[in-house]
Amino acid sequence: VQLQASGGGLVQPGGSLRLSCAASGSIFSINVMGWYRQAPGKQRELVATIFSGGNTNYVDSVKGRFTISRDNAKNTVYLQMNSLVPEDTAVYRCNAEGLTASRTNFSYWGQGTQVTVSS
Repeated sequence: VQLQASGGGLVQPGGSLRLSCAASGSIFSINVMGWYRQAPGKQRELVATIFSGGNTNYVDSVKGRFTISRDNAKNTVYLQMNSLVPEDTAVYRCNAEGLTASRTNFSYWGQGTQVTVSS
């Protein structure tokens, strides 16, 4: 199983970015997909998760600004980030947990994508 993330970049405060993360490989099902971030000198933080049924969770600091969604047919998770602030600057990584085609559990990470919010 591989996860390929894309969509990071440099944006001004108040701007928007959309991250994508596509899972591929021997996948039977994906239970939960999520986005994490880690800023320099800080611990990794869970930003948002979405379950196969559509339930979502967000860290308080992004509620009302970020929206996580997924396309189950494409095994892809998205993170729409609006009203970005400098404190959102971090390396963002996606994670997926589920079952492989041989019905074994998996938890995989995508590569990090840098998000920088600066004027």
